[in-house]
Amino acid sequence: MSRVDLTIPDIGNFTDVSVVDVLVKPGDVIAIDSPLVTLETDKASMDVPATAAGTIAEVSLKRGDKVSKGSLIARVDASAAAASVGSPAAAATSAPAAPPAPAARRETAGDTARMPSPGSGPDDRASQEFNRSTQLLVLGAGPGGYTAAFRAADLGLKVTLVERWQELGGVCLNVGCIPSKALLHAAKVIEDAEEMGARGIAFGAPQLDLQRLRAWKSSVVAKLTGGLKVLVKQRKVDVVRGTGRFVGPNVLEVMGTSGSQRIHFDQCIIAAGSEPVRLAGLPDDPRILDSTDALELPSFSGGLLVVGGGIIGLEMACVFDALGVRVSVVELTPQLMPGCDPDLVRPLERRIRSRYEQILLGTRVAGIERDPGGLRVSFTGDNAPSPQIFGRVLVAVGRTPNGHTLGAELAGVKVSERGFIPVDRQMRTNVPHIFAIGDIAAPPLLAHKAMHEGKVASEVAAGHKRAFDVRTIPSVAYTDPEIAWVGLTETDARANGTAFRKGAFPWVANGRSLSLGRDEGFTKLLFDPDNHRVLGGGVVGTNAGELISEIALAVETGCDAADIGLTIHPHPTLSETVAGAAEAVEGTLTDLYLPRK
Repeated sequence: MSRVDLTIPDIGNFTDVSVVDVLVKPGDVIAIDSPLVTLETDKASMDVPATAAGTIAEVSLKRGDKVSKGSLIARVDASAAAASVGSPAAAATSAPAAPPAPAARRETAGDTARMPSPGSGPDDRASQEFNRSTQLLVLGAGPGGYTAAFRAADLGLKVTLVERWQELGGVCLNVGCIPSKALLHAAKVIEDAEEMGARGIAFGAPQLDLQRLRAWKSSVVAKLTGGLKVLVKQRKVDVVRGTGRFVGPNVLEVMGTSGSQRIHFDQCIIAAGSEPVRLAGLPDDPRILDSTDALELPSFSGGLLVVGGGIIGLEMACVFDALGVRVSVVELTPQLMPGCDPDLVRPLERRIRSRYEQILLGTRVAGIERDPGGLRVSFTGDNAPSPQIFGRVLVAVGRTPNGHTLGAELAGVKVSERGFIPVDRQMRTNVPHIFAIGDIAAPPLLAHKAMHEGKVASEVAAGHKRAFDVRTIPSVAYTDPEIAWVGLTETDARANGTAFRKGAFPWVANGRSLSLGRDEGFTKLLFDPDNHRVLGGGVVGTNAGELISEIALAVETGCDAADIGLTIHPHPTLSETVAGAAEAVEGTLTDLYLPRK
C-alpha cells in the first residue's frame, strides 16, 4: 500500500479559485475519476476528479479555500483492491467500509439489486435486475426537468436526473433561449451603434470576430450550466447521462456511452422536451440549417433564407441581418408571427422590411435543390417569386414533442398522435405515478411554463396538494423591436365572440421611449367591459419582454383598470405606458387628449 497526493491539476490561467464543495472525507473509498472537490471561477464551475484509486486518508481542503494548480486536495492510500472499486468483488470486500461520499452515491453495475416493482407489468417481471433505484426519476434536465429535480430534492425525495446532453440545462440553456439571447444582444449593439449616426455620434463599421463572438456566447452558457452543476451537488441529486427509454411502468433503461443500465423508480416525471420540425423532402445538405446549427454562426457567402416567420425564425433573422447577411423570410401564413395580434406585429414588420431583402407571406417552399452557386429554392403561392439561389437556408417551422421516442407505451403511458403526453391539472399522466411536464405535455412550448409545471409535479409527487392552475402564460419574441403578449388577444376575442374594451398608449407620447430613439411601439390592455378587470394585453417596443410581467400579474390576480392606473409608476420609464393604457379606459389619461365619447 502506498500513499498518493491528489492535487489540483492545470486549470488554465486561473489562480485563487474558490472551493465551493468538498465531496470526499477520510475513510471514503474512491475510484479513478471520482469527483473530489467542486471549484468555481467567474466563468464556470468544475469538478476535480481523482487521479488514483484507494481510501482517503486525509483531506486538506474545506469550503471557501482558495486553490491554484498544484494545491493539495487529499492524500489517498492506494491499493490493488481499491483500484478495483466498482467491480463485484470489490463491492463485496469493501462492504464494511465507511459509507461513500455524496458525490459517489451512484451504484455501479456490480451493485445490482433485486426488488419488487409496484404495479409491474409483464415486462418488469421478465427482468427484475436493476442497476440502481430511486424514489423519483426525472427524465430530461431542461428548465422543467432540473426545476422538478431540485424542488423534489428540497422536499426530501431521493432524486435521479437522466439527461442525454453532456451539460445540464437542455435545449433552452445550451442551444436555445440563452445562446440566442446573447447573440440578439450583440445584434442590438451593432444596430444601436449604426442608428446613433443620425443623432450625432458616428461609429465605424463593426469589425466582426466570429470566433470571439462564439466564445463569448459559449461563456454565457457555461456560467449557467456551471451553476446547475453546483446546485446538483448541493442538493445531492444523482445525475445519469444517456438516452432513456421505458421498459416497464417502473423501470427506465438508459443507454450511455459506456453501455446501458436500468433504473427502478417509484415515481417519474417526464421532461423530455421537443425537437425542431424537419421538413420532408429536403436534401441532406449541411447548408440547410436548423436553429441549433444557426447558433454556431456559420460563415457563408450569399443570402440566407429563413423558412418560417415565427418567433425562432425572426429572432435568428435579426442576428444574421445585424452581422451583415442578406436575409429573406418566407412564411406560409398571411402574417408574420402567427398567433400574435397583427397590430403588435406591424411595427416589427415595417422595420425589417426596410432592412431585409424580402419578406414572402402566404408562400410555401416547394423544393430545395443543390446548385453550383448555392441552394436553389422554388416557391408556391399567389405571390410566389421565381426560384432563387441562397447561400444557406434556415428551417424554423416549429418544434415537435418527443413523446414517441421514449417507449412510453411500455410503461402504459398514453401518447397523442402528435407526440404530446396528456396530463391532468396535477401533471399526472394516465399512469398515476408518472407525470409529464413542459414541451412534451402540451403547448405552449415555453421554458417558463415548464418550470412552473415542474414544481407542481414534484410537489404532488412529494405528497402535497398542488395543481397547475394559472390564468395565463406570457409569450415574448426577442426581435427588434421586441413583442410580448399575455392573456386574451384581440384575435381570439373576436373569433370567440368575447366582449372587451381596449386601452392603448402610443410610445410616441412616452418620454423614455423618445429619449431612447425608439418610439415606434405601443402598449395595449384588454378589459372586461362590465367589471374592468384586465383580460390580457400586449406590448411592442424596446424591452417589451420586461414590461409584460406587470400585465401578467394583473391578469393572474384579477386587477382592474383602476388598480393599474392608480399605481404610481416611476417617471420617465417605459412602464408608464402600462398605466397610460389603463388610464385611457378609465378616462383619466392626461398625457394624451382623448375626446369624450
